[in-house]
Amino acid sequence: MSDITVAIEELEKLMQSADFWSDKENAQEVIKKLKELKDTRDGVGILDKGNAIMSILAGAGGDDSEDFARMLFEMYDAYFSRKGFSYSVLHDNKNDHGGFRNLTIEVTGKNAYGLLKNESGVHRLVRISPFNAQSKRHTSFSMVEVLPIIPPAERKVLSPDEIRIETSKSSGPGGQNVNKRETAVRVIHIPTNIAVHVATERQQEQNKQKALDILQSKLFKLEEEKIKAEVEGRQISKTTEIEWGNQIRSYVLHPYKMVKDHRTDVETSDVEGVLEKGQLDEFVEAEKSL
Repeated sequence: MSDITVAIEELEKLMQSADFWSDKENAQEVIKKLKELKDTRDGVGILDKGNAIMSILAGAGGDDSEDFARMLFEMYDAYFSRKGFSYSVLHDNKNDHGGFRNLTIEVTGKNAYGLLKNESGVHRLVRISPFNAQSKRHTSFSMVEVLPIIPPAERKVLSPDEIRIETSKSSGPGGQNVNKRETAVRVIHIPTNIAVHVATERQQEQNKQKALDILQSKLFKLEEEKIKAEVEGRQISKTTEIEWGNQIRSYVLHPYKMVKDHRTDVETSDVEGVLEKGQLDEFVEAEKSL
């Protein structure tokens, strides 16, 4: 019998005692702990219930890929509205056509990470390019990364010599400075070369703290991937190329219409419903079994 099973049985036995509700505050803590243990036993991690950090990064391909990053952001924006989630932009880098070179947001809502985590990966778009004078079909790629918010107790202890912090002026579209002070912060984790950039808060210290929070999420994810790779007997990939062969989902607008997830084989011809209305539930539910 596992330690978790023993702990569950002990708490359930405690709840059956006649004076269990005599201390209401303690009783509620016991019930909360019992639920957490059952979730752990059933494979529901605590992080799944919390908020998430989502980044969208355009692949090679200039305007087309950056426009696809915008389309993905609008798709998720619509999905968040359907789920009652809210979000705040932590960093964005727009082009002159309204596309995104990269974008990072914090998504707030119940089970946000659990629902979004399997959206991580390379997404592929096939369509007639609006940026091509010959109206040729074009394939674009963008990367989505979803990270959990790590509770303080679960965070790695980082020594000052592991971290390099750089500051710069926050910029608006086209590189225009939105303020004259160096409030934007870039945090680099020297051992792994992981870098995080946050520029949306007014105070440098706020941006620094948010960047450190995201760094903790990235380090947690890296450790999780290392453990998974060891179990599966393979080497961890240092980078995922944002290109053909790595896509988890394709969005085809021409010569036919279809959205297909290549991991679950779930597909639909309602491309507008997916991209414009955020109708992702069928994909998300199927991805839970991955």
